[in-house]
Amino acid sequence: MASRGTSAAAAPTRQAVDLAAVIPWLLLAGTFAVLFWRPAILLGRDWWNDPESGHGLLLAPVSVWLAWKTGLVPERQASRVLGALILLGAVLLRGASELAAELLTMRMSLVLALLGLVVYYWGIRQARAWWLPFALVALSVPLPELIRSAIALPLQFVASEMGAGLLEWRQIPVHLSGNVISIPGHRLFVAEACSGLRSLTALVALGVLMGGLWLRHPVSRVALLVIAVPVAIVVNGVRVFLTGFLIFFVDPRMGEGFMHVTEGWLLFLVSFILVGLAAVLVRAIESRLTGGLRAAEA
Repeated sequence: MASRGTSAAAAPTRQAVDLAAVIPWLLLAGTFAVLFWRPAILLGRDWWNDPESGHGLLLAPVSVWLAWKTGLVPERQASRVLGALILLGAVLLRGASELAAELLTMRMSLVLALLGLVVYYWGIRQARAWWLPFALVALSVPLPELIRSAIALPLQFVASEMGAGLLEWRQIPVHLSGNVISIPGHRLFVAEACSGLRSLTALVALGVLMGGLWLRHPVSRVALLVIAVPVAIVVNGVRVFLTGFLIFFVDPRMGEGFMHVTEGWLLFLVSFILVGLAAVLVRAIESRLTGGLRAAEA
């Protein structure tokens, strides 16, 4: 009879202990939701509605999957002080962004808060193990319109010059004025949507992902990113050329509507393949150099 009484008394005690362990997590989740619910909603809305930010719909779930696949490192150790400082910085950044009505810092405060939570509970080593998911999440944050316009305008001019040069190479009379290409009977306006910024952003994210998964050395990863940027710019210039070529020789309708969009997707697929081939090449060079160093040490 005494043992039964002891068991009955222990059950409420275990429940109280479990509840005491859960309450801090519930308070943390509630506080996090209150502070960062609005940045998360605005970020998701931009991913869904803004074509320039649509890559976030892919990068966010890929980041979660990569973090889950990597898991928790065995040598993790909580860094309470550093994690608390990072969380404090995220909260201050969140407040400053609200006062200034600036969306980039508001969204980056969300990423910084997630980093602070990881460091607080699992430490720097865990944050380093999850560097790739954090990098992809950061790349999914849309740039402000002012910055995008400042980047897109030079890209428009570069694409226009490349397209006009290739058209001249094909013996097509061309007059280039800024980002307007005039050919006999037609004028091509290289708009901001055709600047290549969208494909450049996607290819940079792709380069980071391939580098993180396939390459081991930071120099190799940076080299892949360096390759991805000119690939995006050159392929977009080729796209402008093909549009003018098809309009001049085939049908003016080739430069608008479904055909124009399909051409863009096909050329982005070409860019995707080229970056993939570059990753394979960089990986082969990295493996050969690593093997050579090991052989020299032996």
